[in-house]
Amino acid sequence: MENIRLAASAIRANKMRSFLTMLGMIIGISSVIAIVSLGDTMRGVVANEYKNVGLGLAYVYINSQNDYYGESELFTQDEADRLKEAMGDSISYVGFNQSTRTDLKAGRRSSTVYVTGLAENPTAMKNPSIIYGRMLNDGDVQKKRHHMVLQKETAVNMFGTENAVGQTVEVKLNDNMEEFLVVGVYQNTDSALMKALQGGSMETVYVPESILVSEDSMMWSLYMIISDVSQMDMMKERIISFLSRTKHVERETIIMSSASEEMGMIDSMLGSLSAVVGAIAAISLVVGGIGIMNIMLVSVTERTREIGIRKALGAKTRDILIQFLVEAAMISAAGGMIGTALGISVVAIGGLAFGITTVVKLQVIVVAVAFSAMVGLGFGLYPARKAAKADPVIALRYE
Repeated sequence: MENIRLAASAIRANKMRSFLTMLGMIIGISSVIAIVSLGDTMRGVVANEYKNVGLGLAYVYINSQNDYYGESELFTQDEADRLKEAMGDSISYVGFNQSTRTDLKAGRRSSTVYVTGLAENPTAMKNPSIIYGRMLNDGDVQKKRHHMVLQKETAVNMFGTENAVGQTVEVKLNDNMEEFLVVGVYQNTDSALMKALQGGSMETVYVPESILVSEDSMMWSLYMIISDVSQMDMMKERIISFLSRTKHVERETIIMSSASEEMGMIDSMLGSLSAVVGAIAAISLVVGGIGIMNIMLVSVTERTREIGIRKALGAKTRDILIQFLVEAAMISAAGGMIGTALGISVVAIGGLAFGITTVVKLQVIVVAVAFSAMVGLGFGLYPARKAAKADPVIALRYE
């Protein structure tokens, strides 16, 4: 306790110098915590977005060996139906994910939107938060009904009210204006990140895919939902084998990817990037440690006479060593605590600004603070040993 009081007294006697010495630790700790937490937060955001999309989502296409896609590399509706029938309940959805940017009209009002088609079992692919009416169903797809589900903002823009169920809109498809009945209105609950990836402010409406894709249309890829994500590897093998037989193409030309695989790759990349950048930021802690050593050497020189008096009064070498080590540790610890608070605050403010849930792991804080403490003690050891080994006779004569 005596050493702590002496260290606190020395720090208070040189407030500005002590603060500037702490600044290196503050910047280092706050940078490490903010960068690593930012990486963990982005990993969490990406994971949540993929979970919202569905980890069972997968797509497959055939890589053409020529400069053009022939019939053997393209898919028809009949082939999509046969694939779903062959896989049974293992696949809950098969479609082309057909989408087009076009205009909606209702009276004198118009709006540019993305019209996205959904195949049978549409809620397996898209299950939006319906606030009025209903979602599309299998009957809409099978009978090619001109039914549509609007986004809330689109309904307000077109009809001046959120509840647009029962209203009709005209849609420009293939250079023709076709009339659709609004059967549902949904609330877009996507995060800011997902909205940005989907084109920002562009709104999406849903219609039966059978209207957008005719029976003789040929599409370059198939989208599907695998019912059991844990069976993704097995299903991938089954689907590639089936398509290889039915399309009479080499297995190596069939490319299949899934949301779970993409999420794993992105998570690994973000984790590695966060670790590398965090390690680079940790270099500033070493710089802060050098600052502590520098100021402690100055302090030892300034207090040479004090050291001589203490030794003359019976202080042991160990007592002097501990005194200056405690002072170095207190400067380092104070910088570490301020840096921790600053780093957490920066992450929290960033999360509030972008509307995302931040992740600050306790182990990151513990490791950063512990590392800063070790840096402080390590760089404070040399000045402390220099003070402890001072000859009391020479020290007392020092002016």
